[in-house]
Amino acid sequence: MAHRGSKGTKLYLTVLYMVASCSAVSMNDLLDRASQRSDKLHSLSTTLTHELDSHFPPIGRAIMPRPSMCHTSSLQTPNDKEQALRVSESDLLSLSRSLLQAWVDPLVLLSTSANSLPHPSHNNIYSKIQELQEHSKSLGDGLDILSGKMGPSSQYISLLPFRGGNNLGQDKISRLVNFHFLLSCLRRDSHKIDSFLKVLRCRAIKMRPEMC
Repeated sequence: MAHRGSKGTKLYLTVLYMVASCSAVSMNDLLDRASQRSDKLHSLSTTLTHELDSHFPPIGRAIMPRPSMCHTSSLQTPNDKEQALRVSESDLLSLSRSLLQAWVDPLVLLSTSANSLPHPSHNNIYSKIQELQEHSKSLGDGLDILSGKMGPSSQYISLLPFRGGNNLGQDKISRLVNFHFLLSCLRRDSHKIDSFLKVLRCRAIKMRPEMC
């Protein structure tokens, strides 16, 4: 019993230390880390999209769903940097967190589907999807800490349920097309998240808007 108590005490102290460490980190540092992680997230999704393009049947492009069919399309977001610069800090963070949260389930589907994907580089694609999940989780944890520092309005998350099921289709073409479509949606959303966080970082260090 004493041994268990000792383990429990160590765990409790570790958690306290982590909380205290996060609290001690400045907003600027947190935003800088978040921006680096979001940049990596977008870079990975872009690399994966290009990798799929290298072995994608012409008919796949003809039947690819439109971007408006992405499950996150209902979320009203700034269309460009100029619009983003007019959005409040708390709203930009809320939008970033909403988009990131919306990709938890789709990333699981991409991960479970990658190994059986009819693509010569499916092993490498699977490995990169795993990285995407890790970066997404890490970024989400960082944004949770940021929202705690920025106040209640930044903690609001819009629910954007993914209704794509648990498989990408029965035939090879369907699986490739649906996988590619999901990745293209992720690439678009990761670019938005990265842009919003870079605007937040620029504001935090008081850079001129045109430099963001």
